[in-house]
Amino acid sequence: MAKIVHVMTVPESLVFLRGQVAFMREHGHELSVITSPGEGLGAFAAREKVPAYALAMPRKITPLMDLHSVASLTALLRRLRPDIVHAHTPKGGLLGMLAASAAGISARIYHQRGLPMETAQGLKRALLASTERVSCGLAHTVIAVSPSLRSLVISQGLCREDKLRVLAGGSGNGVDAAGRFAPKTVGLHARALIREELNIAHDAPVVGFIGRLVRDKGVCELAQAWATVREACPDAVLLVVGPYEPRDPVPAAIRAQLESDPRVRMTGHRKDIPQLHAAMDVLALPTYREGFPNVLLEAGAMERPVVSTRVTGCIDAVRDGVTGLLVPARDSAALADALTRYLQDPALRSEHGLAARAHVLEHFASERIWAALEATYREVLAAR
Repeated sequence: MAKIVHVMTVPESLVFLRGQVAFMREHGHELSVITSPGEGLGAFAAREKVPAYALAMPRKITPLMDLHSVASLTALLRRLRPDIVHAHTPKGGLLGMLAASAAGISARIYHQRGLPMETAQGLKRALLASTERVSCGLAHTVIAVSPSLRSLVISQGLCREDKLRVLAGGSGNGVDAAGRFAPKTVGLHARALIREELNIAHDAPVVGFIGRLVRDKGVCELAQAWATVREACPDAVLLVVGPYEPRDPVPAAIRAQLESDPRVRMTGHRKDIPQLHAAMDVLALPTYREGFPNVLLEAGAMERPVVSTRVTGCIDAVRDGVTGLLVPARDSAALADALTRYLQDPALRSEHGLAARAHVLEHFASERIWAALEATYREVLAAR
């Protein structure tokens, strides 16, 4: 039906296409991907059986290098001659839409997965807003990953309303709640095995965090809230999963606080995410901003309630008081209260966890998102 090229700045973002490639192939589409070099690119290409092209695209704003990236990307797109260029994330969207326009690609889609400008200030915020306007202006269709992100984009004057859509109920790629993130698939022993590996008692209540360890994810507030929670719940353990990143770094004092606490487990980057969810009792994501936080859906699919913040993206993923609890961003006291409430009330955890899984199955199954995206491809091609 169509030749589709996905453009992303880094191979790590290819997780957005997990399972989607086979679905699109079954519907007659031919996919290929372009990202910066990295071992994840080759692994993805081999696993999904798709052509993959490495092209340097810095994540930071670097005008001279960006011009070179656009020129190289334009030449590659002219050679590949796709029907659709589908670019993701702010930087990938900017480079992808510029190159696709220069290459004369007739159908261009920009996938908005969040707005870094939301927490930026001054000149940086103005620059980020300008790049979003360029990406949206050059795209024929813009996909926002959540209704609240769509509303924010419109209110900030970044994109014409008629160009902007949300696929099904939102999210980047949906969640495989019937397979990878199904408690029955993960198995009854996963919880015990992970806890044994990390030296966590089988009956200890566990607060979990999964994500990049940066300020914007609320790691500072998590550490501050944990200082209160650990006193209120003497047997509780905090399980922190994810890598530190140099951009937007966690302060050294917060990092030292977490790493020196004998009741905190720091695992770094892990791939066994479903098993880690199984080892937790409640997931915390005190983020300042999101596009759509898939980790909240993954926790819900694994029957785990969540405590998150009342910000863009999170308000679409959590039914407050039903599948989890929402607290104000940057409010460590409210975060501590919500976490303590769950840790001290197993019945409430179970009730909200079961409701969360039902909510994910009904609204956020991956196949729903893929079907809506495939329909979008057909619509964009017909219009062009």
